[in-house]
Amino acid sequence: MGGNPDFFYREAQRLGYVARSAFKVSPPLSRFLLLVSLSEYLRLNSVQIKRIISENCAQFPLKSDWEFQLIQMQKQYKIISPGGSVLDLGCAPGAWLQVACQNLGPLEKGGAVVGIDTTKVKVPPQHCDSRVKTVCGDVMKLPREQVRALSPKQKGFSVILSDMCPLVSGITSRDAALSVELGMRALDLSVGTAAAVNNAPQEADSDSSGAALDTGRLLKPGGHLIIKLLESEDIKEFNQTCKPLFRKASWLRPKATRSCSREIYLICQGLL
Repeated sequence: MGGNPDFFYREAQRLGYVARSAFKVSPPLSRFLLLVSLSEYLRLNSVQIKRIISENCAQFPLKSDWEFQLIQMQKQYKIISPGGSVLDLGCAPGAWLQVACQNLGPLEKGGAVVGIDTTKVKVPPQHCDSRVKTVCGDVMKLPREQVRALSPKQKGFSVILSDMCPLVSGITSRDAALSVELGMRALDLSVGTAAAVNNAPQEADSDSSGAALDTGRLLKPGGHLIIKLLESEDIKEFNQTCKPLFRKASWLRPKATRSCSREIYLICQGLL
């Protein structure tokens, strides 16, 4: 077999697959295995590997490595639908904006992707169109109705993605607590503070389009929520909180996640 990490790196860099700095985020091999199964990989020679990388590079020249996580989630759970409305909390560097926009379908299908981050994020020029916009702001401080005003017709979002993560200090308990705080904020914005605290769904009126009309939630009925957290004992409450609120709530550690990372995602499908 003619493939090794150096080979993957050279080919990916030559083809524009991903930047050198992004390549340090996770091993090239683990990312390549998102494109083929392990058994297929073991049967490939270097020429075949080149062809697969080249084909996928042409279809999706991605901004960085992080979007492979959302690609796996989208492939596995079908979170984003054509014409949907997506809110991306903690959108820097813009990787998930690309994936979300690509899954909205053709421009004529409509839809919107809104990214919010404490740093100013430029909309990536590749695989993003006029449906994508970014806002510089602190999610922890932005009023709920100000965020709602960013949604199409101010009716809320069909998908809310939270990739927010605290600046890691190395103190496990502190980092975990800050991660939970960010995750709870995403949950509160999505389903309403009262729903999160009381561990029960709020009554929510909706119009014929299924829009979230009550001021307590930004996520539309039937909508999906993804929250990134750092693994700890504290995150168990999230699953217990979300189970009564969603049709299904499950944990996922994407293949593209670094082996040393404690990042894990809570996938909540179908807001009740």
